[in-house]
This record gives sequence, C-alpha cells and structure tokens, in this order.
Amino acid sequence: MTTYGRGSHNRYILPAAYVDAVRRAGGIPLLLPPGEERLEAVVRLLKAVVLTGGGDLDPDLYGGNRHETIYMVEPERDRSEIELARRVFDLGLPTLAICRGAQVLNVCEGGTLIEHLPDAVGETVVHRAPPREPIAHPVSVERGSRLAGILGATDFSCLSWHHQAIRRVAPRFEVVARAPDGTIEGLEMPSHPWLIAVQWHPELTAAEDPVQQRLFDALVEATGDRRTPAPDVQRRRPPDPA
Repeated sequence: MTTYGRGSHNRYILPAAYVDAVRRAGGIPLLLPPGEERLEAVVRLLKAVVLTGGGDLDPDLYGGNRHETIYMVEPERDRSEIELARRVFDLGLPTLAICRGAQVLNVCEGGTLIEHLPDAVGETVVHRAPPREPIAHPVSVERGSRLAGILGATDFSCLSWHHQAIRRVAPRFEVVARAPDGTIEGLEMPSHPWLIAVQWHPELTAAEDPVQQRLFDALVEATGDRRTPAPDVQRRRPPDPA
C-alpha cells in the first residue's frame, strides 16, 4: 500500500483505515513510501497493490491547469506511483486504486483530470465537505460489471473525499460507476486480470459496511493467498485527511 509523501514532520504516514481493511480481508499490509528506486525488487515481493488516496497530482502530468484549489502536490510521490502503476499494468498484479490512486492510473495511461469538480459539474452533489471533510453521496454501478459483482450492489451510499475526478478516460479503461451528477466513480481495465479503481473511499466505512469491505476481500482473494483475518483489527474510522 502506498503512503503519503514525506510530511512537514519528516514522516511518511497512511490512515490506519487502509491497513485495517486489508487485515480484515486476511491480507498482510506492507507500506511502500514514495522515493524507492528499487521498485523491481519490491514488486517481486508483492501479491497485490493498493494505490491510496491523498493530495493532488501535478497538473503538468496531464496537461491540466494550476487551479487555486490544488493542494499537497508531491512530485516524489507522483513519480513513484506512476512507475508503480506501469509495473501493475505490465505484471498484471491485482490492484485496488482509491481516489488519488484511480487518478494516478488514469493519468499514467494518458487520461486527464478535472482540476476542481464544482467548476465542471456544479454542486448538486457535494464530493467533499468544507473545508476538507468526507461526505456521503450515492453511487450507481453498471450491472454486469466486475465491480458490481464484487460489491454485490449497484446502488449504494459511500463516503467521498475529493475535489478532483477523471475528465478524459484513458483508452484501456471502462467507466463502470458514476455519481448522480455524472462524475466518474469507478473504472475497470478489461485487459487486466484484476484491476478496480474507485473515486470514493471504501476504507472509511468498510468496518461497518460489508459492501465496501468486499472490495478489500476480493483483492486479497485475487492473490490466491487469503489468510484468517487478525482478531484485533481496529473497527473505527480515524479522522485523517484524504
């Protein structure tokens, strides 16, 4: 699981909800901070990848505009995760991409992003509460899609925590979920053995919502190495930034 970049206190961090969700699924989470130059050696140890949420990608990576709301741009993390994404595509590693992670995959394959959602789709659906807090909204998933099969649902409420989203979809992806305002909320890559990208944050409610936990369960199952979940996994949602 990728972590945030080096923070102001010289620390790499990741909200514990990601770790808890993987452990509940029976997986063993390993945290991968940005900046690792020996990715080939690291990837050989992995059976799956979670590209996590966080700050915005540098708009130069997709020919975007430098909107005033763009924040937490971390060039080192951008470079590391794009390189990791390329290996995910090449090796067919089971991959779950969440929020920023979905955007990384799309940009890596030549897609673009909406720099600030309210400018493009208005505010009939709020995707992030002010100043930067998660908020619930509905999502509809395409029937017959891999994502719908995993979740066991096509219409549900989820927690969202983003002000950007996918604008132009990269060629190898298919859109399989949207919010009521048309915002792209889910992508699949038919040519990949197991790759799911969602714009919402399933880890935030997975402890209480079986629909969201199924994403992590299915990811671990895809590795063929699911173990008994740890008995003491925390089941609370921490108030960390997206």
